[in-house]
Amino acid sequence: MVPEDIKDYVDRLRGRFSELEQKLGDPDIYSKVNEFKALNQEHRKLSTLFSDFDAWIKALSDLADSRELMASENDTEMRELAAMEIEELEKNSASLEERIQLLLLPPDPNDSKNIIVGIKPAAGGDEAALFAGELFRAYLYFAEKQGWKVEILEQTDTDLGGVKDVSFSLSGADVYSLMKYESGVHRVQRVPATESGGRVHTSTITVAVMPEAEEVELDIKQEDLRFDVFRSSGPGGQCVNTTDSAVRVTHIPTGLSVASQQEKSQHRNKEIALRILYARLLEIKQTEEAAKQAADKRSQVGTGDRSERIRTYNFPQNRVTDHRYNVSCFDLPKVMQGELDLVLNQILKIACEQQLDALRNVK
Repeated sequence: MVPEDIKDYVDRLRGRFSELEQKLGDPDIYSKVNEFKALNQEHRKLSTLFSDFDAWIKALSDLADSRELMASENDTEMRELAAMEIEELEKNSASLEERIQLLLLPPDPNDSKNIIVGIKPAAGGDEAALFAGELFRAYLYFAEKQGWKVEILEQTDTDLGGVKDVSFSLSGADVYSLMKYESGVHRVQRVPATESGGRVHTSTITVAVMPEAEEVELDIKQEDLRFDVFRSSGPGGQCVNTTDSAVRVTHIPTGLSVASQQEKSQHRNKEIALRILYARLLEIKQTEEAAKQAADKRSQVGTGDRSERIRTYNFPQNRVTDHRYNVSCFDLPKVMQGELDLVLNQILKIACEQQLDALRNVK
């Protein structure tokens, strides 16, 4: 049986679906790129929900019929056939129920956005920088598996092959929906390659996942921005070291500053710096808005202190543990090869159940 609360909620969503069709039928919507993208994504999500919901109802009905048949059937061969059908229908209905639970969640305003991800070592020196590089590569592998487009915005490497700082953008389907769970402090426990005594070290890195922002969302005035150009440093050839191609942009009201020297073109570095700045400003704005709605809401990324961790990668135990949802995966090498779904699938299921419980409790 389909729970009545879920059935009622789906019925209410059909009204929202009609509203969306009306809005998408208005020719003026095509000139509002961001609004059209968000409405179209919500329309597509609801369309999939209704299709899966109807299939779920049919699967449950067929399952009830098969169970009734098995209970009343005396023929051994017919009972075996019914048992096989029941097993298949149970798997199908369970799979549909999981998909429906995810689709029932209210759309996040950031779901239609691409994202900028920033990774930095926090505590642990060279070992933290090495792990930052490894997690960065794991995200690149994961993005490739998902079919997402990757663009490196800024990257500063260490002499040992680690990463001091890296920022990159991801674009594609469900980017924010999946990657938002990566934001926070990640802790690694292992014996560093440089450690002769074989002692396990603990290091931390911070990961920031920020939805990309449009200038219009933030209402930023040009006079609130200050641009400074300076000479790039580090590897990059003679051209990089002898021209003022690097750009620093500062948002004067907040004092937030972003510098970019990744490219040889000053224009391109300005574009990158602005994209990262806008994303950080949007993150601040959304965090402040969330704090007004929930006093205990915290920012995604903390100070980098070892106690402020969301996830631990324990190499001696071959274990990855997410502390927010109390889930573990005992196949760390696969996770580091980009199979993050081994952890994320568990997180999504629990997060979905928590949000649905919250919806059911809203009177």
